[in-house]
Amino acid sequence: MYIKCWGSRGSTPVSGAEYEKYGGDTTCIEIRTRSDDLIIVDAGTGIRRLGNQLVREDRSTFNFIFTHSHWDHLMGFPFFKPLHKKESEIYMHRCPFPGKYIEMIVTKLMGPPHFPVRYADLKASIRYKKGCPGTFSIGTVNITPISLSHPNGGCGYCFEEDGKRFVFLTDNELGFVHEGGQTYDQYVAFCDGADLLFHDGEYTPAEYAESIEWGHSSYMDTLRLALDAGVGRLGVFHLNQERTDTEMDVIVDRCNELIAGKNVSLECFAVARDMEFHL
Repeated sequence: MYIKCWGSRGSTPVSGAEYEKYGGDTTCIEIRTRSDDLIIVDAGTGIRRLGNQLVREDRSTFNFIFTHSHWDHLMGFPFFKPLHKKESEIYMHRCPFPGKYIEMIVTKLMGPPHFPVRYADLKASIRYKKGCPGTFSIGTVNITPISLSHPNGGCGYCFEEDGKRFVFLTDNELGFVHEGGQTYDQYVAFCDGADLLFHDGEYTPAEYAESIEWGHSSYMDTLRLALDAGVGRLGVFHLNQERTDTEMDVIVDRCNELIAGKNVSLECFAVARDMEFHL
């Protein structure tokens, strides 16, 4: 399983020299399976660059999975170039909620007054497939959803292939259980032994004290989750819109200092734009 981050910023895209290392694009994750299926998780502004790359590669078949419908996870969708190519086949998996939830979100997004190109005018073939709430498969990858603790709900996912597990839990508040969310212990069980975990770590502990119930976690809670679940690698995700590269480096250094003091095998980093992983 190949994984690439095209955007890890939270809430809104940012730009400037102080954000060059980790990037300013919002959430978009690319996964390529052993069976050569291509999975796109969320359509933040990072999906624009991903779409350009896929056009250069002449790829024509894509699978979409969404964590939730907040704006920063959708705003790049209209700028995904394969949408405007008649050769493209796009499969929308019915997540984070079953039924016609995704159809409703996508059709509202593509059209006036939000966008000048209507959904009905897209050239790509768009089809909808069963997804959540149960486990489903795309090629050689099995995908298990878990409800997020976040305002308006959503899903995180475990992607498993050949015994390797990648868990993606962005926009998840570990310190407060929102309606439909899970307890801390349930998230620990879901992440247990994962090879790679990306988890929301938007706030410092001081910031979180002023932001409880906003749907995001302190990086200290995220680190505790990774340690309790015994994951192999932790990527701090949904980087705060105001967090500079230098400030993010300080957070990562602090996490690794705490890990070193516990004598455990855990690699911690902040997820940056264009990072690649092989499981």
